[in-house]
Amino acid sequence: MKDNAIIIKRKYNASIDNVWDAITNIEKMKQWYMPEIENFQPVVGFQTEFSMTHEGMDFPHLWKVTEVRPKEKISYEWSYPGYPGNSLVTFELQSEGNKTILTLAHSGLESFQPDKYPELGRKNFEEGWNSLINDSLVKFLESNV
Repeated sequence: MKDNAIIIKRKYNASIDNVWDAITNIEKMKQWYMPEIENFQPVVGFQTEFSMTHEGMDFPHLWKVTEVRPKEKISYEWSYPGYPGNSLVTFELQSEGNKTILTLAHSGLESFQPDKYPELGRKNFEEGWNSLINDSLVKFLESNV
């Protein structure tokens, strides 16, 4: 990674199939990740746009899938139309017996100009990813064993 990426590594008591499904199946993504997302396909070149409201502000999201290795890795560009910058989110999976290690990396955050747009600051992304990876996804996977 060429910048100061956020990296979170977590081991789940779930098969690699279940974790892959949770991060790539639109119906499952809506349950633990992004309820606002309307469509998603783990296919290179696929793009999706959706909006989220956070603390009274509307944030349009644009994701473009850049790499897919089924049950191993998926990456997508993550940007906000109307704001500067473009980042890259990568989920990598590794099987460890009947458990799965997920490594999330979100790089390029400084391109969002957090000095000018504090709502797109690193701390907000760290809090969001920690909550999603270490809480929401854990609960989702445990309830769907």
